[in-house]
Amino acid sequence: MLTTQSLSLRCSQFGISGENQIFRCRSSIQSEMAPPILSLVLPSETGRVLSIQSHTVQGYVGNKSAVFPLQLLGYDVDPINSVQFSNHTGYPTFKGQVLNGQQLWELIEGLEANQLLYYTHLLTGYIGSASFLDTVLQVVNKLRTINPKLTYVCDPVLGDEGKLYVPRELVAVYRQKVVPVASMLTPNQFEAEQLTGFRIVSERDGREACNFLHAVGPSKVVITSINIDGILLLIGSHQKEKDQSPEQFKIVIPKIPTYFTGTGDLMTALLLGWSNKYPENLDKAAELAVSSVQALLQRTLDDYKKAGYDPQSSSLEIRLIQSQDDIRHPQVNYTAEKFN
Repeated sequence: MLTTQSLSLRCSQFGISGENQIFRCRSSIQSEMAPPILSLVLPSETGRVLSIQSHTVQGYVGNKSAVFPLQLLGYDVDPINSVQFSNHTGYPTFKGQVLNGQQLWELIEGLEANQLLYYTHLLTGYIGSASFLDTVLQVVNKLRTINPKLTYVCDPVLGDEGKLYVPRELVAVYRQKVVPVASMLTPNQFEAEQLTGFRIVSERDGREACNFLHAVGPSKVVITSINIDGILLLIGSHQKEKDQSPEQFKIVIPKIPTYFTGTGDLMTALLLGWSNKYPENLDKAAELAVSSVQALLQRTLDDYKKAGYDPQSSSLEIRLIQSQDDIRHPQVNYTAEKFN
């Protein structure tokens, strides 16, 4: 550590004198001595992700579900926690803090001041207020001034099964401001309905919803879960050129009659990870993501049963760490069927 005496000596060596110059000298010395940020100087082949999501001390939702899988797939990931709670809100009680838009922007300013704001991908999940979402949009613009090729993967967490989780005003913000700047969108059935304004009760409806969203902005849309006549589907769509029809596909997913927390956050992270590795094959990326998630869910279910717990009695915390091999090297058991 530099003492005042040694700092003064170093300052004189730099030709800087006077107490009012100490701060400038200290900054010069620290800049001279600071090691390079290797994730910037020697970036990974996959990318550098800024992930703005919720965080829990215990359990796996939000960033806790997204960061580790992306790291397993080779990404450098910098998380910003939009909330920090003791546990997810499905428990009888929770404690913690909520980050506001000003605090988010202060973090961005700190990164920018140190030239650390270069990212290949931005990932966002649950956002609970319109003011915070507006700041996220400022972050998108800022990141794209530094890297115009930034890929923005947005999980528009609005609700599920007919129920909104967020204030209704956020739906309009997503429709009008967020969807147009997103590169990939990963809504569930209910969220896709909210963003498009029409019901999805068939495969054709799901494909039309994707077309509607393409017209607004994102080139890649994955409706991660659609329940049609008791059959659970994923429908994906990739519009490679604006004047071309999108390539669309579906994956039939077996229903597990249990509720798990953090699966949507995990799915979006895996879709980001694999679609970047296979940029022209969204169907392959979805096959890998679905296969990983299903293997993880089955392991989670089996482990709760081993522990003598009824898995249908409450929501289950996913076995993320125990499933890392299924994330890194998934066995593809669920294949995509392309639409004509």
